[in-house]
Amino acid sequence: MKVNSGLIVTLFLGVLMGALDISIVGPAIPSIEKSMHVPDHSIGWIFSIYVLFNLVGISLFAKLSDIFGRRMIYILAISIFAIGSLWVGFSSNFTELLIGRSIQGFGASGIFPVAAAVIGDKFPVEQRGKMLGLIGMVFGIAFIIGPVFAGIILHFASWSLLFFINIPIAIYLLFSSYKHLPFIPTSQVFKLDWKGVISLALFLSFFSIAINGLNTSDLAGSLLNLRFLGLISLAVLSGLTFILVERKESQPILNLQYFRKLQIIIAGLLSIGTGFFQALFTFLPKLAVSVLRVSPSKASFLLIPAVIATAAGAPVFGRMLDRTGSRIVIMLAMIFMTIGFTLAYILTESFFLFYIAGIFVGLSLSILSGSALRYIVLNEVPATDRASGQGLVTIFISMGQMVSATILGSIIATSTTLTDGYRNSFLFLLVISLLLLMASSFLKRKTQPSK
Repeated sequence: MKVNSGLIVTLFLGVLMGALDISIVGPAIPSIEKSMHVPDHSIGWIFSIYVLFNLVGISLFAKLSDIFGRRMIYILAISIFAIGSLWVGFSSNFTELLIGRSIQGFGASGIFPVAAAVIGDKFPVEQRGKMLGLIGMVFGIAFIIGPVFAGIILHFASWSLLFFINIPIAIYLLFSSYKHLPFIPTSQVFKLDWKGVISLALFLSFFSIAINGLNTSDLAGSLLNLRFLGLISLAVLSGLTFILVERKESQPILNLQYFRKLQIIIAGLLSIGTGFFQALFTFLPKLAVSVLRVSPSKASFLLIPAVIATAAGAPVFGRMLDRTGSRIVIMLAMIFMTIGFTLAYILTESFFLFYIAGIFVGLSLSILSGSALRYIVLNEVPATDRASGQGLVTIFISMGQMVSATILGSIIATSTTLTDGYRNSFLFLLVISLLLLMASSFLKRKTQPSK
């Protein structure tokens, strides 16, 4: 099938819709709290339940896409996401809203892995970095315009319109996907590994609930809490069950043999590290308010240089990836990250250094989040497992985000002052970036794609 602009628009618009739905929720929280009388300790579930069901659905949708073809599963994912959007928009209480958010998260879990897999299907290896970089740019743009767009909508209408706006986009994508996405399955095996799907979903669920339930002000005490120990034990048991099931399964949802490849192992470590770095952005608005003394309404605007750097750098480094391979580009990303955290650690209270450090971190994330990690996995797994490989990257990033958010929150909460807390957090992430810089030196210069 000849690649056309309709295919590209379909993939990018789907990713944009999913990414916008993350970035527009933050500004809507005060309105949701007021209209539904949500207690402070529960409001975080608006994000957490979306992430949880997103994690649970990733491997399922990715494998279904490898078995039954990209078109059918992309359409299914978009449809579920649209149903979730309608459900949230019509919610009359917090429980209904959480049900809608879980449906949205489950549907969104099929959008990005399938989009990245289609790029592997339709573009030669020398063009994949560029296309994945453009998808990374779409994410950056979504996080720039999302809060602004949400602010405008909330000024004139109810928060529910933020979710209803997904419906016309989803309708267009349904027709466009049917017209432009490939239908032919990449695998001749029409069997789904349900034991693997269920055991992996249980592992991710127990792990997510356990980590999100930790008290960052008393991390040591939380780790010894019976609730956490019970949940993490169930997570370990589910994880071991998953490994045993996959080792015996002839057509596993996740081929564990891939973890014998050094490139896949490094990509997994870098994915977890990327989640560690991304989690920092949750705490930066508080740093701006508490340490830099700006108003809460202006705090998020201090992140704009970092987000612009992410959006602008993604296509540039994507093209560089096609020319030079993954090692040079990812090492450059880790050097940027190291510089950014070094500057932030040295001069935490400086506005100027806050902006400069943010730009370096943003440039690094434009490589890691946008194209490089997915480029490695696309070229290291066969066509029959492309979507599954992309789902694995997303799972590792999300797990890194959850663990890092807990660790950083604990560092900040237990430090003598907020300034010391943030400086210690920057130092922790600086050490992580140096370790990953060393690991990235073992990547291939040029990656030859698997058939």
